[in-house]
Amino acid sequence: MAIKVAFIGLGVMGFPMAGHLAKAGYDVTVFNRTQSKAQAWLKAYSGQSELTPSLAAQSADVIFICVGNDDDLRAVVCGEHGILASAKKGCVIVDHTTASADVARELAKLCDTKGIDFLDAPVSGGQAGAENGQLTIMLGGEKTSFERISSIIEVYARFSRLLGPVGSGQLAKMMNQICIAGVVQGLAEALHFGQHAGMDCQAVIDVISKGAAQSWQMENRAKTMIDGKYEFGFAVDWMRKDLNIALNEARKNGSTLALTALVDQFYADVQRQGGNRFDTSSLLARLHKS
Repeated sequence: MAIKVAFIGLGVMGFPMAGHLAKAGYDVTVFNRTQSKAQAWLKAYSGQSELTPSLAAQSADVIFICVGNDDDLRAVVCGEHGILASAKKGCVIVDHTTASADVARELAKLCDTKGIDFLDAPVSGGQAGAENGQLTIMLGGEKTSFERISSIIEVYARFSRLLGPVGSGQLAKMMNQICIAGVVQGLAEALHFGQHAGMDCQAVIDVISKGAAQSWQMENRAKTMIDGKYEFGFAVDWMRKDLNIALNEARKNGSTLALTALVDQFYADVQRQGGNRFDTSSLLARLHKS
């Protein structure tokens, strides 16, 4: 394909996402702060690796980013060796980082001064979704920019939608995480209650998952929660980062997130118990310790 892409950030999400682009035939150049991860990617897929975001992005038509937080994002976009030091006019930056809406707007303005389009495009679906090419992508930005990249992101997305101007993708991701926090806490309390009541919790889940209580968390995490296993996907540390982004945004827009704030503190309890890398269903582990 004539389209050249760069992918900045090869974590548990970025590594397979960049891989899907390579397998689809795109000319992919990657950058990762830890070079050993970039070398591992090159062994698994066809492409090139560069030593800085600037070098990786210099000839790209579309530049994908998937890093940790606002500070990481600023560093790879506008740092000394960042993307904007070399990115060509007319290219599109697609940021898959879960970050604040403020940093998305800030970077979009910087990109605009250089004739570069910017889309904030956080994802949902976790590591399994990235590996299986089944992510959901929520985007903010210009419609023309979205139309330019929509067929490209289809290689690792099962659904994507433009939701409004820059920042809208991040706001949607905050809503996503708010929903997950409440659902996981409810599931944890139900299992905790059932175990104390002497119920066969798996049998109960088999029944109630066919009714109104059904959720993705119930279908995919109830059994592992019952088994006391918390090694499946999105880590508590990451969830707390995301919930704090949502809580900070709520303070600005005047919304009340009482349950979200409470569940965030429950995750802090899990961290204090040493569960930083447990997956988000570990709220049940906290109840077992209480």
